[in-house]
Order: sequence, then C-alpha cells, then structure tokens
Amino acid sequence: MSTVICALLLVAAVASALGVVWTRHESRVLFVQLTQLQNQRDDLNIEYGRLELEQATYAEPRRIDDEARQMLGMVDPRPQDIRLLR
Repeated sequence: MSTVICALLLVAAVASALGVVWTRHESRVLFVQLTQLQNQRDDLNIEYGRLELEQATYAEPRRIDDEARQMLGMVDPRPQDIRLLR
C-alpha cells in the first residue's frame, strides 16, 4: 500500500514540476510577444505623429494658396475688376 502512495506522490510531483516548467515557458513566450507588440505600438505612434505633422503642413493656408496659384493659374483680381454689391 505504501508503494502505491509513494508512486502516486512521485507522479504528482513530476506532474507539478512539468506544470511549473510549462507555465514559465508560456510566461516567457507571452512576455516576448508583449514586448514586440509594445514596440509595434511605439512605432505606430511615431508614424501617426509624422502623419499628423504632414497633414498639418498640407492643410496650411499659405501652401494651399500657393498650390492654387501654381496649378490653377489663380491670381488676385486687379482693383478695377473688384465690384461691391449691396
């Protein structure tokens, strides 16, 4: 009877040890994945900041005015071409 109990305790100890090893391995794998995702998040935040800056640059009124004048040939009207309507 005592050999059966010793065998069961041995199996339980081995199973527990394997569980600890597997849990630590999974923990390390998940930590590496978390680190990669955090790095990806940081890269995306940097890219988002660059895109916001680029958008602000393209939306600047002076740039839009220059583009309209260059691409569409727009010019300021001469004073004699301006009429006030009431």
